Amino acid sequence: MTGSDHSSAKASSAEVAREIAIEQTHVDLVYAELLKAQARAGLVEADGLARGRTDRTGDVRDEELTGLFERDALVFNAARRRSTLDTQYEGLVFGRLDLDHALADEAKDPDRETRYIGRLGVRDDDYEPLVIDWRAPAAAAFYRATPVEPMDVLRRRVLRCKGADVVGVEDDLMVTDAPDDLVIVGDGALLAALTRSRGAQMRDIVATIQRHQDEAIRASARGITEITGGPGTGKTVVALHRAAYLLYSDRRRFEAGGILVVGPSSAYTAYIERVLPSLGEESVTLRSLGDVVDGVTASRLDTPEVAAIKGSLRIRRLLARASSDAPPEAPPSFRAFVNGKAVRVDASVLDRIRAQVLRNHQRNLATKAVQSALAEAAWASVRDGDRAEFMDRFDDHLEVDAFLAVWWPQVDPRDVLLWLADPELARQHGAGVLSPHECDLFAASMRHALETGTWSAADAALVDDLAARLGPVQDGPSEERGFYEIEEFEDVSQFGVAEVRAGADSRGVGTRSSRTAPTDPRELLLQGRIEGPGEYAHVLVDEAQDLSPMQWRMLGRRGRYSSWTVVGDAAQASWPDAVEAGRAREEAFGTQERRLFHMDTNYRNAREIFDYAARMVRVHVPDADIPQAVRETGVDPVDTTVASDGWAAAATSAVETLLDEVEGSIAVITPARHAAALAGVGDLSDRVAVIDPMSTKGLEYDATVIVDPDEITAESPGGARVLYVALTRAAHRMTVLHPA
Repeated sequence: MTGSDHSSAKASSAEVAREIAIEQTHVDLVYAELLKAQARAGLVEADGLARGRTDRTGDVRDEELTGLFERDALVFNAARRRSTLDTQYEGLVFGRLDLDHALADEAKDPDRETRYIGRLGVRDDDYEPLVIDWRAPAAAAFYRATPVEPMDVLRRRVLRCKGADVVGVEDDLMVTDAPDDLVIVGDGALLAALTRSRGAQMRDIVATIQRHQDEAIRASARGITEITGGPGTGKTVVALHRAAYLLYSDRRRFEAGGILVVGPSSAYTAYIERVLPSLGEESVTLRSLGDVVDGVTASRLDTPEVAAIKGSLRIRRLLARASSDAPPEAPPSFRAFVNGKAVRVDASVLDRIRAQVLRNHQRNLATKAVQSALAEAAWASVRDGDRAEFMDRFDDHLEVDAFLAVWWPQVDPRDVLLWLADPELARQHGAGVLSPHECDLFAASMRHALETGTWSAADAALVDDLAARLGPVQDGPSEERGFYEIEEFEDVSQFGVAEVRAGADSRGVGTRSSRTAPTDPRELLLQGRIEGPGEYAHVLVDEAQDLSPMQWRMLGRRGRYSSWTVVGDAAQASWPDAVEAGRAREEAFGTQERRLFHMDTNYRNAREIFDYAARMVRVHVPDADIPQAVRETGVDPVDTTVASDGWAAAATSAVETLLDEVEGSIAVITPARHAAALAGVGDLSDRVAVIDPMSTKGLEYDATVIVDPDEITAESPGGARVLYVALTRAAHRMTVLHPA
């Protein structure tokens, strides 16, 4: 960490005021140019709207079509530029570099240059740079200069602004002695930033990026970039700044192809959602793991035992069997009179037809193939008369259409998952793959989904796997290739096909998207439409150590041709089988080149808090990656013993104390066992949140109250690793409540 460790005395208050006034003059000039740029963008937009207009009626001429195209392009780009300019009022200019290029040549005569660094580049009327975009090569020295390697930098200054007003400056000196005319203000920008209070959303660190962080941000866009490190090392925010840098460095590729950012929970995505817009980037798709698949929105977590079942690759065998079976209550046989002949196709023949067709087709794209196979089986059952005439009559027969509608309907992958709420079906399809107890747990989780109208985060990957097997639901007779590539399916014929029952079930025809405001739990689960996985130019995965093998496969479908940024820490893992997850992860990455960046400095936690957490995790994870905390508060975590009926009172007392000690956010992190009793604690202040341990991943607070750490360990899928996550969320204060 760099600081203002120099021999000069600290600046006086008068000198500080004078330095702020100097910076305000430049910032005022920048905002004046920004207003001019906004006006120019408005004129371009108006010019675009004027193009393509004509008073003539009748057919549109070629030159008029050209005018319409020019109009749309001008209006779109002007509107985007205006939006970018409109969002850059907060902290537009945040940095200044004072350089002496003579330093490198050890020349006596100074060769001074001043560069201002900001969220986007701004030039004056003479096209001279007033602000350099932080992602530009000319700004790299702002992040990479150190006293050991100053890169011609004398002083690095961070400007703290409120709107267009400069309210403070913090300096880092990069040479042993400051020139006489160079005033040094403050104790260093990083230290000032670390002591600020936390809010409800993550801030960008664009003004205080450190050298090792900048190297990861500006790494090659190709292949796999892995960012590892313990809690509080800035992995997440570095990865988000990398996404902004990639868009800047190769906008055509990454804006056209898209960047997908995936985090562990909806609480996480809400926390980070303003970081990229604050850096001038809006064109990024931000999803939690439970929301990656269009048509599935997850709002809960499974129990650790159920999550382990759904996340393991074993579940693919069960899904393969279920997706190849007839819908529940489909007719067991086909009977009809065709061309005056009695046709009968029994269950065994229907099963054989299904198995044969599914060897070469995705189910929803095989209607024609299955109709043709059924016609051949029907002819084989009669073999009387003219075959061609029989086939023509069969294809046009209403009873054939009615039978196929219920025996071979278009199947929504979510429906297949819900079929498995039937314990008998779950056991039948899970035989030899899952134990009977595991089958019952799986079926119970699907019944819970049906009862509550909510998916779990693990369900999204199962729906995605089923969609890849089934193919897209077809709205009409077209059977063009669907959005999922045909994967290597298991031969399910060796397992047999489930016994079907008489009757009809029209679920899964794909017409629900037209309905509005469903209230039935089943309809809530089936809102929207399962769309294709899409393909992105870049996939960014945070908390990667928590992904199950099935979730890696889900992301792999979206990153077949992508570069990747992957962020994680094995010591915080909640997925128990790292070996199986590692294989699925490698399959998703393919053979691309790899590069690793390791973060080893904890900027978040006060040393007292992190030492407490580190002592705990070393007992359970001896090889944990333990970073070094760089800041002390002099206040140790508070341990409090609580009676069995006193959790709410103890948590309330702890929060009331912390509200007086910190200015920012406070989290009460509680296991499910105590969640109901503590729900009211969040009403004490809008700065207080009551949250479960798993949902805190990637988040940070000024202070935390950790409720019953032993119970957190017992109920969490990662055990002590998840407790480690909870213990490393606080920046300044932490209280731990233990049972008596």
